[in-house]
Amino acid sequence: MIIGVLTVEIHFPYARSLKDKRRILHGLKDRLRGRYNVAVAELDYQDKWQRTVLGIVTLNSQAAVVGDLLSRILGEARSLEEGEVVHHDIRYA
Repeated sequence: MIIGVLTVEIHFPYARSLKDKRRILHGLKDRLRGRYNVAVAELDYQDKWQRTVLGIVTLNSQAAVVGDLLSRILGEARSLEEGEVVHHDIRYA
């Protein structure tokens, strides 16, 4: 079994409050969970209104499937209009 973990740091340049950030994050997390059946959690900067780190986890018996899925998720995060990906990291276990 291959476990893939994607961490994505996102900057929200137009967020003016925690409420703005949480609205954007709620939509992104729901979309990722529904579309890709992955676990998503905010890992850091919960009290900062223009920054977050998300952790996304999936597993499969084939490494290629895990890698492809995490690449598609990263592409979706990069296409987020209200935010920009500052850093990302993919790890396998």
